[in-house]
Amino acid sequence: MPDLLIELFSEEIPARMQAGAREALRQRVTDGLVEAGLSYAHARAWSTPRRLVLAIEGLSARSPDLKEERKGPRVDAPEKALDGFLRSTGLTKDQLQARDDKKGQVWIAVIEKPGRDAAEIVAEVLEATIRNFPWPKSMRWGTGSLRWVRPLQSILCLLTTEAGAEVVPLEIDGIRAGDMTRGHRFMAPEPVRVTGFEDYAVKLKRANVMLDQDERAEQIWHDATNAAFAQGLEVVEDKGLLTEVAGLVEWPVVLMGAIGEAFLDLPPEVLQTSMKEHQKFFSVKDPKTGRIVRFVTVANRETADNGETILKGNGKVLSARLSDAAFFWGNDLAVAKAGMEEWRQALTHVTFQSALGSQADRIGRIAALAREIAPLVGADPDLAEQAAKVAKLDLASQMVYEFPELQGLMGRYYAEAAGLPAEVAEACALHYKPLGPSDEVPTAPVSVAVALADKMDTLTGFWAIDEKPTGSKDPFALRRAALGVIRLVLTGTIRMPLTEVSAWALSRLTETGKGTAADLLSFLHDRLKVHLRDQGIRHDVIDACLAMPGNDDLTLLVKRAGALQAVLGTEDGENLVQGFKRANNILTQAEEKDGVEYSFGADRKFADDPAEDALFDALDVAEAAIGPAMEAEDFAAAMAAMAALRAPIDAFFEAVQVNSDNEIIRRNRLNLLHRIRTTCGRVADLTRIDG
Repeated sequence: MPDLLIELFSEEIPARMQAGAREALRQRVTDGLVEAGLSYAHARAWSTPRRLVLAIEGLSARSPDLKEERKGPRVDAPEKALDGFLRSTGLTKDQLQARDDKKGQVWIAVIEKPGRDAAEIVAEVLEATIRNFPWPKSMRWGTGSLRWVRPLQSILCLLTTEAGAEVVPLEIDGIRAGDMTRGHRFMAPEPVRVTGFEDYAVKLKRANVMLDQDERAEQIWHDATNAAFAQGLEVVEDKGLLTEVAGLVEWPVVLMGAIGEAFLDLPPEVLQTSMKEHQKFFSVKDPKTGRIVRFVTVANRETADNGETILKGNGKVLSARLSDAAFFWGNDLAVAKAGMEEWRQALTHVTFQSALGSQADRIGRIAALAREIAPLVGADPDLAEQAAKVAKLDLASQMVYEFPELQGLMGRYYAEAAGLPAEVAEACALHYKPLGPSDEVPTAPVSVAVALADKMDTLTGFWAIDEKPTGSKDPFALRRAALGVIRLVLTGTIRMPLTEVSAWALSRLTETGKGTAADLLSFLHDRLKVHLRDQGIRHDVIDACLAMPGNDDLTLLVKRAGALQAVLGTEDGENLVQGFKRANNILTQAEEKDGVEYSFGADRKFADDPAEDALFDALDVAEAAIGPAMEAEDFAAAMAAMAALRAPIDAFFEAVQVNSDNEIIRRNRLNLLHRIRTTCGRVADLTRIDG
């Protein structure tokens, strides 16, 4: 069975597109080969800045011969029906067979499709893949019609067996497939002939090309951390930057340089962001002080002077960039020390959303909401309001205008420069959090109050103007805001009545009012379901708890769900649900049939079986325990008391017939079933539990 090697060699592929391109090449080629009747053992793709590579092991040498029988019209059918059948099969009438069928004779077409050689199929599949490749952006060059991310220069396509290598016959817009590749653009640019993947990988390494993107990333990190360690320093970890830089070089050479003394007092976040965004440099910090003191750059070649010239050039460019940052920092500090009024006024002219006013309007709403929320999270209302009023002022700063990703972080520095309390400065830095399911969650009360107010204003604002997420579309990141509210509440075990808070916030949006607090709570519940399912809570358990009163208190809701899931994991809990459902079904059917509600209280004097007496006793015990437990919000105790009903309920159904011929006993037993429904219903809505 042959092995297949494909290399698509081009001008530089943007690093951000390489991972998707690798997967697209692997999937499209392998899917195409399989659809054409070939099988394979293993496939893997790689990328460098100048090449996409796919190696497939154990490919079939030929697709199998196929024989298909297709049933046609009856022999005596009209000619038009037969003509249509012949066209669909590509056969002539004399090639058809007449066979007996249930309703007479019918025409049968026997269609034979001979197998094809792998080379023919590979050429066909690869050409379709190249011509329809899903680049986010592509270009044309010269006079051809082919589009590629950058000009495609050569195609290597080899089928290799023990007998040798065969070039797959393929030509696309004048580019003929061959067995040649090229090494490093500067260090080994000469053509290299290869005979298969192993030969290809070895010769590329000799030609200063490290094919495996993961190997390049590991090499970069290893060399960078070693260089830093030798000077008692640490490289600031950045996996995204590491992946990107590994996609920019074919032969990584790590170099470490110094940052000018004039820039060392810039905030670490400013240095790190500037170097990452503009230069693709890694930051190197002093672990003793936390300051960024050096940088790591990755060159794409070895040089006679060991990178000295490269470092010198990079240092000049970096100094120019950091001079801009230092200028912004100095100007912003002056505004901050003057009280930030200049930024406050500037934000009155910045539109947040046309129907929701300016950024200044939004800040006012958040500040008012933070003051309302503060007592619920144990925060000082004055500090929460003060923090909310300044948390977004850095949006008008020169530094955040240059580096939007620093919003909030710069707010902390500016609040400190303005002499504001530490709690206020911290809230400025953390009020955007959490930004995703794995992001840190603020826990300091003032930060929590402002973070909740920020997200609740976003939700209520867009709810009020009826700009809700639809399907996969969520342009205002409302699902993320809802998850942020959920994680803040649950992490801090905050007791916050969301309906009341939402209604208060919505009432301040006087010109709108299209959304309701109940509608928004339903949206939050949907996000909570997703969040809890990810944590292992069953969907039916969540539904059973959502159906209970107080479901806008998420902390209480999750506490109830956890206790219910725990009791359902026991044999008593699982079987109780079956007994409860049996009782509920019998009672529901009887109430529908009789047109009455059996909720008048069962009387023990009509019990005529020991199991019935035992159920009365068990319900008395359960009700006495469940009431205080629910008052104390001790859901575990309430669930345990409910689960204890399992045995007496089972025994009751074993011993008696509810629909007795004696109407008095029947009504009494139905009222007893109502007690079961009511007692269990105080804990959770068991009708929503599956099974």
